[in-house]
Amino acid sequence: MWKYVRKYLYFAIPAALFMVGEVSMDLLQPGLMRRIVDEGVLRLDAAGAGGLDLIFTLGLTMVGLVLFGGMCGSLNNMFAHLASQNIGNEIRKDCFRRIMCFSFPQMDRFGTGSLVTRVTNDITQIQNFVAQFIRGMIRTTMLVAGSIFCMFRLNRQFGLMLLCAFPLLAGCMAVCLYKAGPLLPRLQEQLDEINSVMQEDVAGIRVIKACVRETYETIRFGKANDALVGTQLWVLVIFAFMNPVMNALMYIVVVLLLLSGSVQVGAGTTTPGAVMAAITYTTQMLNGILNLVMLFQTLTKGAASWKRVREILDTQPELADGDFEGKTAAGAGVEFRDVSFGFPGAGQTVLRHIDLTIRPGETVAVMGATGCGKTALVSLIPRFYDVTEGAVLVDGVDVRAWRQRALRDRVAVAAQKSELFSRTIGENIAWGAPGAPEDALRTAAVTAQADGFISAAPEGYGTMVAEGGASLSGGQKQRISIARAVLKPAGILIFDDSTSALDLKTEADLYAALKAAKPGTTKIIVAQRIASVRQADRIVVLRDGRIDACGTHEELLASCKTYQDIYHSQIGEEEESHG
Repeated sequence: MWKYVRKYLYFAIPAALFMVGEVSMDLLQPGLMRRIVDEGVLRLDAAGAGGLDLIFTLGLTMVGLVLFGGMCGSLNNMFAHLASQNIGNEIRKDCFRRIMCFSFPQMDRFGTGSLVTRVTNDITQIQNFVAQFIRGMIRTTMLVAGSIFCMFRLNRQFGLMLLCAFPLLAGCMAVCLYKAGPLLPRLQEQLDEINSVMQEDVAGIRVIKACVRETYETIRFGKANDALVGTQLWVLVIFAFMNPVMNALMYIVVVLLLLSGSVQVGAGTTTPGAVMAAITYTTQMLNGILNLVMLFQTLTKGAASWKRVREILDTQPELADGDFEGKTAAGAGVEFRDVSFGFPGAGQTVLRHIDLTIRPGETVAVMGATGCGKTALVSLIPRFYDVTEGAVLVDGVDVRAWRQRALRDRVAVAAQKSELFSRTIGENIAWGAPGAPEDALRTAAVTAQADGFISAAPEGYGTMVAEGGASLSGGQKQRISIARAVLKPAGILIFDDSTSALDLKTEADLYAALKAAKPGTTKIIVAQRIASVRQADRIVVLRDGRIDACGTHEELLASCKTYQDIYHSQIGEEEESHG
């Protein structure tokens, strides 16, 4: 954490100095009070001086010290929070930048709920850790050590009594922290679970309602929440037990001080003011130790949270960036050379020995049964995953040699699941080409067959989209996603079953408009319907992760059994649509 802290030492150091000032004022007060009692009220000094003048002078001095200490405390709070908030801001930004570089398997390993917790709650705990360390560590250390030191200066016997009580107090604190320490990381893990359930249920609320599973999900959330509350209550019980025990120990010390003080006052070896000062120092040390307990709770939580956040910061992206920018390449061809692939951690090969060359400007469709590897195949082109064997080349260069940003600038993807943001429709379309002129945005929407329903909306392209596109139908969301891909100035356009929610006429109009608008763009279409692919230059048929056949619609209809089966299963729909 030092690399973050050192950037804001100009806040942390003044905060520490102001805290020294505040505690110093607190430690001076009992000594002044002793003088007011002994010299001002009882007039125990040898010269008989004192009286109201001394009381007034020392009283004003105490008020001045209190005001100065309060000012130091306020400035300490301000600078400590400036340091902690800025440090938290830097860590949160670095975490988000690192998450944006994670591969899909890395995102899956962490989990969405856990990542949200780490970037929000855990970093808040780190901010509290920093603020409390700057403020609390100095205050508690000075109060405990300063009180014992001042007690020895005041009265050696009083100092020894306080010093003997310290190990008992520290031992009680250590036992409680030992019991509570392992529970604090568990609290964060249980908070992960709550966030994961919440995220899944909010995202899938339509499925939950359609399947009438509200009660089941409520119970599931309740179990996760009960586990969190149970752990939290156990932590609170531990510390609730500790505070009375420590208070009882300190009151015993106070009673012993009073007994010893009364004997010494009677013997003339100490004064009533010294006894009062000793009790005040004892109370200050108790407050210091209790603050230390709270501080250790915060530090333990902060340390556990920092460990979880550091897992994000220390995780290196699995996909190493290349250095090829693609500036010298022409066209947008794609080649698969003996490609085999399996999803990380799945232990299963999805694609086997794929050899395929897609020429620049060519329209190639990919068909096959569910689970045959269609989406996996096209996901290798923008390098969402790395191949297990072989190589994928774009413009004749292995995608692993490309700079990822440059490679993905060459590729536009419209997926079956349309990801929309809580922005206007126009902003969602322009997401892949920020700053695109309005006429280009409208042209892309016309190509995607989306301009009609967008223009009919009350605010047109300025209409806000609800979270996750909840305010739009499936077909509308797909057409906006297609418009986004069409608008992006890319050499390769991938439609990964992105027209599945469109009717056959709209889909046919879309492909006709796309052919006219993007004649030189390499188009790769993943689809389930014959109507979606029959006009493609070539159709690749996958079966069990291998290329079963490749050719035109007529060639496959004459020679490929798999394609024939698909065609005959859809022939009624096809004949009806093409009349």
